[in-house]
Order: sequence, then structure tokens, then C-alpha cells
Amino acid sequence: MKMRIFLNIAAVLFVMVFYNADASGGSFTDNGDGTVTDKDTGLMWQKEDDGVTKTWESAITYCEGLSLGGYTDWRLPNIKELELITDDTKNSPAIDSAYFTNTNSSDYWSSTITAESKSNAWHINFYSGSVNSSYKSNDYYVRCVRGGK
Repeated sequence: MKMRIFLNIAAVLFVMVFYNADASGGSFTDNGDGTVTDKDTGLMWQKEDDGVTKTWESAITYCEGLSLGGYTDWRLPNIKELELITDDTKNSPAIDSAYFTNTNSSDYWSSTITAESKSNAWHINFYSGSVNSSYKSNDYYVRCVRGGK
């Protein structure tokens, strides 16, 4: 089990290096409508979460029902996408708070289920930027995304 967790984390780090997409690079644009676009990846992010924790399934439902910036095709990001907006040079929160305002220094869900158990999913702790997995029944924050290249 420890080996699988290590391999999943290694895969996330590989993607970050491969795409050279560290949030500290500053490729973000505030669209002025509650959204932020990452010019490197083409992903559009919800600028602020709603401040309410949700179970994993409720997080998916929330994103799929979100209407923001004139768009309705929002979704819960996968773990690789969510990792791309972390900034390892910052903590509490480990994100560029100039673009992602009012981010909780806590856990945020991804849509990615763990290989070990379909009852668990990956999330990122935005206090430190660490990647972890937990039961889908736990309550964490949500930041929705849309698009991509």
C-alpha cells in the first residue's frame, strides 16, 4: 500500500516537472468574473470556494451544478490538475492568494479515486500543499475547474 501511495505521488510530481507548471510561475489571469485562467494549461478555476465543506460525492454535484463567469461546464478537478495550482514556496495557504483569494488552509477534494480503495479519493491540503487520500464520506472544501488544453 505504501508503494502505491509513493507511485501516485511520484506520478503527480512527474506531471508537474513534465509540464513545468508550478503555480509559483505566475501564469494566472484574474478574469474579473470570479474565475482565474491558467494560461499554461488552459484551465479556468473558481477564484474562491464557497467556504462550505462537502463529501466527495457532494463536491462532484456542486461543481457540476455551478454557474460562474457565464459557464456551466464546471467539474471537480483531478489530482494532477489540483496539484498544478499549489505553490510549494508558500504555506497557509500553499497557493497564490493574490489570484485564489480566501483559500482555506485545509483540504480540497479532487475527482481522483485511489487505486487501493474505491471508498477513498485524493485531496490536497492547502496548508502545506501535501497530497493525501481519505474516505469519500469526509468533508473537505471544493475548488471547481473547467476546460484545459
